[in-house]
Amino acid sequence: MPKSLWFIVIGMVINVTGSSFLWPLNTIYLHEHLGKSLSVAGLVLMANAGATVVGNLLGGVLFDKIGGYRSILVGAITTLAALVGLTINHGWPLYVLWLTIIGFGSGLIFPAMFAMAGSVWKEGGRRAFNAVYVAQNLGVAVGSALGGLIASFSFDYIFIANTIMYIAFFLLVVITYRNIESKDAVTTSVLDEQKPVKNDRKFIALLVVCIGFFLCWIGYVQWTSTISAYTQEIGVSLRQYSFLWTINGALIVLGQPVVNKVVYSFMKKVKVQLIVGMAILMASFAVAAFATNFSGFLTAMLVLTIGEMLVWPAVPTIASELAPKGKEGFYQGIVNSTATAGRMIGPLLGGVLVDLYGMQMMFIVLMGLFVLAMGTTLLYDKIINAKVSEKYSVAK
Repeated sequence: MPKSLWFIVIGMVINVTGSSFLWPLNTIYLHEHLGKSLSVAGLVLMANAGATVVGNLLGGVLFDKIGGYRSILVGAITTLAALVGLTINHGWPLYVLWLTIIGFGSGLIFPAMFAMAGSVWKEGGRRAFNAVYVAQNLGVAVGSALGGLIASFSFDYIFIANTIMYIAFFLLVVITYRNIESKDAVTTSVLDEQKPVKNDRKFIALLVVCIGFFLCWIGYVQWTSTISAYTQEIGVSLRQYSFLWTINGALIVLGQPVVNKVVYSFMKKVKVQLIVGMAILMASFAVAAFATNFSGFLTAMLVLTIGEMLVWPAVPTIASELAPKGKEGFYQGIVNSTATAGRMIGPLLGGVLVDLYGMQMMFIVLMGLFVLAMGTTLLYDKIINAKVSEKYSVAK
């Protein structure tokens, strides 16, 4: 990997580690420490996610207008200011304000980092986004594990630790990201070389891909909402459930190189990678539907993680290749906001399905959503003319 991509990867690890101190514990803090109902906690988290969607879209536009360094710097300053406020006063209702601003600030950062990763190593193709994806999950694994340990001493330390990590991220950005400019990278892609393809058709193709991505996230986020509650009801302990996510993060960090070799050897087309990944994600919910103990959910999580490793890095790769010159950030903003929208709507949809029809019906509906997602994946490249689509579908 280029040296500049290593700086992006390190920045992603630091950023996500800091945020992972807090996000798994938000509901617990709101409910047990601030005395708010779970419904109120859900609304607060929805406000955070909604602000992140806005930040994702604006962050992508800022990348195209002012460059990656400046747009990430704006997001880092915004997030850091809110974290300082959260550390000083994390009572009600200021907690809601700080959390919303944090969502907006972090939303500004992620599309710019993905766009920078794609632009500084264009010839790397999927490998650039795989590296960023692994960095994210390493941050989640480390941050979640340390967050629980730190919170066992005092919740106040969580806010302090989060702030310290963002100070480190801010310093890394100031020192190293100034020299990472997309204008110095190769920004032409296979599709840019094909004059007959109009930009609006590329954008429509991206939206079609993102519909499937959105449906996948609706399913995936059930593991942190309806499925987590269901595991408690059938006797899986909280410690065992937390261990599932430890396995998820560790498998991604250790297993992604193996998955990459399989992908490059047997899944030359990005579309094939997506469809296989979505089918595996669907299979994980079929396993979970029949799980009655920890070992059953562990098996489902292992299957889910393999599917996740195929799908999540592939969509930013497609966005990078579809993006016309000067629109790289905007396209990554669409992808990131789509994922956030799925995380925002998924828990509500899953909760309604479980309340009205039960868990088994929810699993059936989710598997149907994955079928629809595979359908959109089959459709998206039909929007682009056959000659260009054939060239693009052979991933680097």
